[in-house]
Amino acid sequence: MRIATWNVNSIRQRLEPLLAWLKECSPDIVCLQEIKCVDEAFPRLEIEALGYNVVTHGQKTFNGVALLSKLPFDETKSGLAGDDEDAHARFLEGVVTLKRGVVRIACLYLPNGNPADSDKYPYKLKWMSRASGVCASAAQSGRATGAGWRLQCHSSSQDVYNPAAWVNDALFRTATRESFQSLLGLGLTDALRAVSDTPGQYTFWITRPAPGRRTGPAHRSFAAVAAGQRPARGCRDRQLCRAWEKPSDHVPVWADLDLETA
Repeated sequence: MRIATWNVNSIRQRLEPLLAWLKECSPDIVCLQEIKCVDEAFPRLEIEALGYNVVTHGQKTFNGVALLSKLPFDETKSGLAGDDEDAHARFLEGVVTLKRGVVRIACLYLPNGNPADSDKYPYKLKWMSRASGVCASAAQSGRATGAGWRLQCHSSSQDVYNPAAWVNDALFRTATRESFQSLLGLGLTDALRAVSDTPGQYTFWITRPAPGRRTGPAHRSFAAVAAGQRPARGCRDRQLCRAWEKPSDHVPVWADLDLETA
C-alpha cells in the first residue's frame, strides 16, 4: 500500500499539478493539507475521475484537510478530539478494509505556532498533546495505522537547511521537538528517516524571504508515519514538483507499506 501526504497550499491553485502527480505516482491513499476551501468548493469530480473516493474537512481560505482513497471508506471522522471550541479544520481520519484486516488513516495539519511568544505557541503544544491522545487510542485498537502529516516541527537539525536561522522559531523549539518525540514513542515511525539518512531531503521551500532566511530549500516539514508498520519498499519525496508550473511551497512524500489492498 502506498500512502502519500502533500500540503498543496490551496487545492484550487494546485489542481493540475495534483492531478498530474496522482497519475504519475498512483498512491492508494493521499492525505492533503491546506486545501483552503470549504467542502462544497473542493474539486471532487476531477479527482474521483481518477478512481479516488474523496472526503474533506474544509475551511474557507484557511487550513483544510482531505483524504483520497482508491478503497472505499468504511467510516470517516473530522475534527481533533479534546477541545470543543477549536474550529480549525486540521484533522481528518478514515478507515478502509484491506485484504487482511483494516487500516486507519489520519491526516493532520499541525498549527505553526508562530510567533512563539504569542498564544499561538501554547495552542500548538496543546494541539500536539491532543494528537498524542488520539494516536495512543488508535495504537491500542490493534489496527494498522498510517498518517500523513504537515509536521510544523523539526525533529533534529538534520531536517533544517540552516539550523541557526530557526533557533527561536516555534517549529524548532525544544518543547516542540519533545512533543514530536512523544508521538514517535507511541509506536509511530518517521518513514523517511527509517529508510534513508541522506542529507538534503527537504520538502518545504521558502518562496518569500524573511530575516535570516533566503528563498530556497528550508526544511523537512512532512513525514509519513505508521504504527506497527515500517516502510517495506521505501519512502520518497518528489522535489521535481517544485519545477512544475504554479508549484506549492511543499512537495509530496509517500511511503510504501507491506499491506495488501486487495
